[in-house]
Amino acid sequence: MSTSFRFLAVACVGFGAAVSAFAAEAAKVHAAEKWLPLFDGKTLTGWMPSEFESGGAVKVENPFRGGPGAIVIAAGTTLSGFTWTKGGELPRENYEITLEAMKLTGSDFFCGLTFPVGKSACSLIVGGWGGMVIGLSNIDHIDASENETTQGREFKDGRWYRVRVRVSGDKIEAWIDDENVIDVEIKGRVISLRPGDIQQSLPLGVATYMTSAAVRDIRLRRL
Repeated sequence: MSTSFRFLAVACVGFGAAVSAFAAEAAKVHAAEKWLPLFDGKTLTGWMPSEFESGGAVKVENPFRGGPGAIVIAAGTTLSGFTWTKGGELPRENYEITLEAMKLTGSDFFCGLTFPVGKSACSLIVGGWGGMVIGLSNIDHIDASENETTQGREFKDGRWYRVRVRVSGDKIEAWIDDENVIDVEIKGRVISLRPGDIQQSLPLGVATYMTSAAVRDIRLRRL
């Protein structure tokens, strides 16, 4: 075998190995980017009404206002909502969850998204405390109306808002539509739920407070 042929053979083997490694890495990236639907648009499969005392009814309307199916939450005396029934399948870190939520009637939060954070959980409140507050409950035992994530924004009835939460490393981030509204370091912090009935949203759930809402396009992906 000539020297040039041996060089070509080694080069081909090396190139093949590089291509295989690249393909494997690309497959990992693709898997990490794949969104898993958690709502089929037709039924409550995987979900159940949260066991809130005096909570409003939860049902699927398909179509909803001429569009895709949505889970409609009727206003209750206090909290109403629905909870994921397959908690053992959920990641606890390095994941994102997204959904679209619409306030129908009421003056308090129309999306209280409770999600896992390591061994604990937290809630992203959208439109709380009179309809404008965004924040995380709780950080170091302080709720969404008073901690460093607290901010205000006007929310209109009858409009879809895209809500996205990312739990990665030592951070929780959140977006409303394309706006990054929360970016908070949680290393060494106490992350927990607000005391009370919101515990019925564990391990993953969406709740409202004295407000009716619609929720659709719930998806999750691992990072």
